[in-house]
Amino acid sequence: MARHNETTIIKKYANRRLYNTGTSMYVTLENLAAMVKGNEDFVVQDAKTGEDITHSVLTQIIFEQENKGGQNLMPIAFLRQLIRFYGDQMQMVIPAYLEQSMAAFSREQESYRGAGNSNPLQMMETQVRRNTEMFREAMGMFNPFLASAMGMPEKPSTRPPERAPDAAAAAGPTADDFATMRDQLAAMQRRLEEMDKKGN
Repeated sequence: MARHNETTIIKKYANRRLYNTGTSMYVTLENLAAMVKGNEDFVVQDAKTGEDITHSVLTQIIFEQENKGGQNLMPIAFLRQLIRFYGDQMQMVIPAYLEQSMAAFSREQESYRGAGNSNPLQMMETQVRRNTEMFREAMGMFNPFLASAMGMPEKPSTRPPERAPDAAAAAGPTADDFATMRDQLAAMQRRLEEMDKKGN
C-alpha cells in the first residue's frame, strides 16, 4: 500500500485490467473505490500512451456504485440538470462550484461528527445556505451578460451611466469577452476557497 502523501500510478491495459504500480498487483474498480475512501491519492494512466484517464475511471466507479441496489447518491432531478449544463455557457462554472461545494460539505460533515450532532437534515440546510451565499457573492465578479444568463439581478452601480452600447456590443459576447470570463472564473475559484476558509 502506498503512503498517503504519495501518488500511486495505476496502469490500465488494453484488456481493461488495472495494475497498481505501488503494490505490483492487479486491482479492480472496487479496490480503487476503497483507495478513494481511504484517502489514497492515485492517477490512472493508459499503459500504452501514458495518457491520464483518471477522470473516466472515477466516472466508471461512480457508475458501478450507482448501479448497486440502495446506493444511489445522485437523484434523477440532479442528473437531468447536470446533463442540461453540458454545452451550455455555464458549463465552465459548474466544476469549480461542485468541487468547492463538496469540499465544504465534507468539512461540515466532519465538524458535525466531532460535535456528536446526529441531525443530517440540519447539516444539509446549513450547507445549502452557505453554498448559495458563496455562489451569489462569487457571481458578482462576472460581467453583466453572464449574470443575466443566470437570471440573477445585477447589483445597483454607483458609477455614472454609460453611453448606449454600439452595434458591435449589442451583437453579443466576443472572443475577448470569453477570455475575460475565463480569467474571472479563476478569480472566482480563488474567492470561493477564501470564503470557504472564512466560514470554517
